[in-house]
Amino acid sequence: MFFTITALVLSNSPLAGPFEHFWETSLGFQFGTFEFARSLREWINDSLMTLFFFLVALELKRELVLGELHRPGAAALSISAALGGMIVPALIYVVLQSGQPGQYGWGTVMATDTAFVIGCLALIGPRVAKSLRVFMLSLAIFDDIGAILVVAIGYSNSIVWSTLAVAALGMLAIRVMAALGFRGFALYFLVGGLTWLAVDASGIHATITGVIFGLMTPARRWVSDTRLYAILSQVVAHPVSSESSLATKDRHTLQVAEVAARESLSPVERLEIRLHPWVAFVIMPLFAFANAGLTLTLDDLDFSVTLAVFTGFVLGKPVGILLFCWLAIRLHIATRPQELSWRSLAGGSLLAGIGFTMALFIANMSFGNSLIDSAKLGIFLASLFSAVAGLAFLMWLPASGTTREPTHE
Repeated sequence: MFFTITALVLSNSPLAGPFEHFWETSLGFQFGTFEFARSLREWINDSLMTLFFFLVALELKRELVLGELHRPGAAALSISAALGGMIVPALIYVVLQSGQPGQYGWGTVMATDTAFVIGCLALIGPRVAKSLRVFMLSLAIFDDIGAILVVAIGYSNSIVWSTLAVAALGMLAIRVMAALGFRGFALYFLVGGLTWLAVDASGIHATITGVIFGLMTPARRWVSDTRLYAILSQVVAHPVSSESSLATKDRHTLQVAEVAARESLSPVERLEIRLHPWVAFVIMPLFAFANAGLTLTLDDLDFSVTLAVFTGFVLGKPVGILLFCWLAIRLHIATRPQELSWRSLAGGSLLAGIGFTMALFIANMSFGNSLIDSAKLGIFLASLFSAVAGLAFLMWLPASGTTREPTHE
């Protein structure tokens, strides 16, 4: 929020020109005749956001394998809600913008901002049931992954199949490395980086590699609790040996214990712990700072685009989420936890209209310079309205939001 407000202030100050020029600074490298360069904003949106989607995919993998979503019914409810929250807003946008210059921006209204939604739920505290937090987190994660798939398919350039084949070989190499038992993350990131370059050169938006690699990351740990305790039981608190050599048995035992303790966490969990501070406190604020700039003037704005974006988020998101949840339950595809009331779902679906980060991400690819500010205004207004409406609705519910309703689904 701080960097968003700062970007808005700078974009409407005498420093607006230099501020925009800074993000358009070209950075890259060249090897002989091969040159790879893009603007500073594009580096943030393409490469750093790949790490954001990698972390999102890690969270999804952990929830599916180790968390609440390992139950098919719970996962199906979140997937259904995410589909409804993507399809209905996009349809509303297309209807409102059909035949107009902004008609190709339908992907903008499909995504929910995970960080802001969870932040809003945190403001309410214990009034919100844990089941709603889990549902909204999984909904936002499925939503983000669905949106990046839309970007990769709908907003990519013509595909160069030869470089895409190279990227596929890179993904296969990572799979083989995992099967052979390679443990060091550095080698994986090296191969992953080369694969990212190949995907980028293929014409497909390279951020999709973050999703693929996140879902490929093992969620099972390599050292079980039983094995860990057996190793730790060999550790001597005060070695009796007076030898100063680095190769003593006690020192070796401590080194083995250190490795075992590290490997008692799955790769998914270890990577989440390492990446989360960087994504939360560096990448996301930097993305907002680079992309949230908007000149607050009524000149040259296409309010039909603003209205379509606003309506897609504010109306399409809650309608789509609730409708698809109801259909999934009625068709016995999904189950709804008894403590997750329909009123709580309604409040959460209002919060899902906060599409800030992902909406800006897709808008930058969907709209030209003549319409981008109109789309940004719609995104800001919709996110603000959805946050206020969702928070007000959830705070109006009984404490802890766990009111139970008679169910027969």
